[in-house]
Amino acid sequence: MEERVKFLIAKFQSGQLAADEKAELLILIEEYPSMVSAEITNLLYAYEAAKEAEHSKSVDHYKWNQVLGEILSADRLLVVKKSPVKIYLKWLAVAAVLALALAVTLRIQSGKERQYVLATDIAPGSNKAILTLANGKKISLNDIADGDLIREAGLSISKTASGHLVYNVVNLADETDSNKTNTISTPNGGEWQIRLPDGSNVWLNAASSLEYPLNIGTAGNRKVKLKGEAYFEVAKDAAHPFIVETEKQKLEVLGTHFNISSYTDENATKTTLLEGSVRISALKNLSDYEILKPGQQSVLSENGIEINAVDTDESIAWKNGYFMFNNEKQVSILRKIARWYNVKVEYADKEAKDVMYYGTVSRFDKISKVLHKFEQTGEVRFEMQGNKLIVYKD
Repeated sequence: MEERVKFLIAKFQSGQLAADEKAELLILIEEYPSMVSAEITNLLYAYEAAKEAEHSKSVDHYKWNQVLGEILSADRLLVVKKSPVKIYLKWLAVAAVLALALAVTLRIQSGKERQYVLATDIAPGSNKAILTLANGKKISLNDIADGDLIREAGLSISKTASGHLVYNVVNLADETDSNKTNTISTPNGGEWQIRLPDGSNVWLNAASSLEYPLNIGTAGNRKVKLKGEAYFEVAKDAAHPFIVETEKQKLEVLGTHFNISSYTDENATKTTLLEGSVRISALKNLSDYEILKPGQQSVLSENGIEINAVDTDESIAWKNGYFMFNNEKQVSILRKIARWYNVKVEYADKEAKDVMYYGTVSRFDKISKVLHKFEQTGEVRFEMQGNKLIVYKD
């Protein structure tokens, strides 16, 4: 049986696994989880060793990911016990195999899957936001009907049936409106998409806000201010550079796609570039800057700016409806979950903060289902008291 597993995984690695063989491998994963996990782990470490020796071209990453994606669903978690070598996010699918094997092993050992019930359950976040107009008036966007909301400073502002806020230019000739701004803010448990007057699209994550001028794109720079996290698809306009300022960072682009995470409870501002080019600098030292290329992420901290190659899917997972974890600590993960489900986290056991995970989890599940996935690893357990989430180390 072991030779058969090796044979199938070898074909699996090369992307030559036939449909019936994929089905067979899936059955073997369930029947012999330890054996299959061991073989995949061996291949993973062999790859990393080859990479260190600069022979990684012999491994076809695309085929690996393609076949893994066909065989396995996402929405699985893997606890990271130790990391003798660096494992990259493109191997997340491999981690999903191991997580599946772990879950199957737990079911085999217990005889049945554990039932999980929270005394208090909490629904996931949804479209919720407040629009603050130039005159200070506040509009709760989730409480109003679709259609035109208001006309302000030569613009019509409307809410679409899909829950987006759209600005359309009517007449921006009046220069007296040049200093007027609007601000859109999301609470914990909220998100919103907005199309700015210049045609740029912005997705705002929970507990975030974006301030922008109403004449954006018509005079000087297109400068906006961000708190929290947002994904930007900037409309191209060489005559008017697009600038995003956070509490500690300045970013300048002409037209591109990028994500910025700048929460006050995080120790760094992370900017991930998907398309185009951006210039990053710290507000305290604008002369010290870095140019990002697609697939790179800047991390601005007290130690300066660090540039890393990343899998961009992780940074925009929230926009696409799920959480993605790449060797991430429980304490960091639960900060994201706390914002989205509007809960407060308390650790009964401090050791639980340092448990590390790979995996993906849907943002549209109730909190009980999300927490259940973590509990299935056997590392942590949870208790809900109202909107307080208490974390224990198993």
